[in-house]
Amino acid sequence: MSINILREFENIIESGSQDEFLLRQIDPDRLPSHIAIIMDGNGRWAARRNQPRVAGHRAGAEAVRATVESAARLGISYLTLYAFSTENWKRPRLEVDALMGLLREFLRKEIRSLKRNNIRFQTIGRERGLESAVSREIDRARRETGENTGMVLTVALNYSGRSEIVEACRELAIEYLALGRDPSEMTEDDIERHLYTRDLPDPDLLVRTSGEMRVSNFLLWQIAYSEIYVTDVLWPDFRRVTLFEAILGYQKRERRYGDVKPTAKGSLIAANMK
Repeated sequence: MSINILREFENIIESGSQDEFLLRQIDPDRLPSHIAIIMDGNGRWAARRNQPRVAGHRAGAEAVRATVESAARLGISYLTLYAFSTENWKRPRLEVDALMGLLREFLRKEIRSLKRNNIRFQTIGRERGLESAVSREIDRARRETGENTGMVLTVALNYSGRSEIVEACRELAIEYLALGRDPSEMTEDDIERHLYTRDLPDPDLLVRTSGEMRVSNFLLWQIAYSEIYVTDVLWPDFRRVTLFEAILGYQKRERRYGDVKPTAKGSLIAANMK
């Protein structure tokens, strides 16, 4: 364990705690550069406590705060959080309004922390479909953190992985027509240039909370070779220890990207199906 990482959590993690035990096992030279998280389980968290779903979302905001801070202290370069999908508009209006209100509140309260921790904030998704009050807070957060050089925090809002790919293909088709190019020449790199995430590397690690075994239309193009880690922990209960467990799980895996690897005796091990 790097002394630098330990110092980042000095006076934050209690000596002898589970957090410290896990932190000391993390290899700082093998950290995932980009972690993406599907934050799921707010509703179930609230239901188990006989509370309204809004209470679960509010508790989930605390998990966001803790996760962003811990990832930044670890030295993670990119953190992408799935906050609101295009399908979430189907939820009751009261719940949607509460979610948007929590987002505005989070941005207002956390902008100072983002600046202090050198975190750059941005969003992906169809921002034009959001309420004007939400868009104003997003613009402010982007503007005030735009010069930061530390971790890039990306929040997926009004996002759909399928729609992202369709929009990218439409833009690329218009570009090819304007340039008089043959569509048969299109490449994967061409499509990636038109994705929302064109300025981000693909996620190394995708974390899904609440034990659900699906990717829920999130970063469908980008997670082709991501390592997937599923935890039964509901999102409001996600804290440092859960993040550390996910990273340790990632570090125990051998990434082959569909290739094969020679064994010590020179034979080949077939790569895991991706």
